[in-house]
Amino acid sequence: GAMGRTLVELFYDVVSPYSWLGFEVLCRYQHIWNIDLRLRPAFLGGIMQATGNKPPAMLPKRAEYMLKDVKRMAKYYQVPLQISGDDFQRILGISTLAAMRFITALDMTEPRHLEPLSREFWIRFWSQHEDISQPENILSVARQAGLSSELSQKLLEMISSPAVKNRLKETTDEALKYGAFGMPAAVAHFNGKPHLFFGSDRLELLGSVIGE
Repeated sequence: GAMGRTLVELFYDVVSPYSWLGFEVLCRYQHIWNIDLRLRPAFLGGIMQATGNKPPAMLPKRAEYMLKDVKRMAKYYQVPLQISGDDFQRILGISTLAAMRFITALDMTEPRHLEPLSREFWIRFWSQHEDISQPENILSVARQAGLSSELSQKLLEMISSPAVKNRLKETTDEALKYGAFGMPAAVAHFNGKPHLFFGSDRLELLGSVIGE
């Protein structure tokens, strides 16, 4: 990055509503704070498995709180995230692996489109409550995000390639190496050390640690 800019990596998966909130906050701050934001698409399922973590919704009291919490945060940050009790069942039944591989393939080819594409997946999944695991839906998300049909088709072919599968796995392993156990996981590289912040409600703290 530029001289004196702090690199902040955001590890996220579009299955995670808190990741969307954290993503939007950091996307806004990247124009205000002296940071280089690097979006790191990773796979939440892999992180949960490796750390023995469970989705918060598995604990009924926590699920009840999370519904209110996500609604309040969505309103506060003005993100069009809609959540209801049925979503927890819906999420457990859908894999975002193909979507995260598609986003990873974009990261490897045209990373400048990462922000709009990722946002569009969240909108589709969390505002419009649509399945994003099917190829035709993935292509429609890409079209909505302004990707050309040639590029989208190319990315769709790439998702079954070892290169993309490995890259997603490596990124997920990197998040684990930094100490992540869930998402979003933001890592600020400051004073020669990585500082991990978990969740979308710790970003002011991140700012304060890096002197913003």
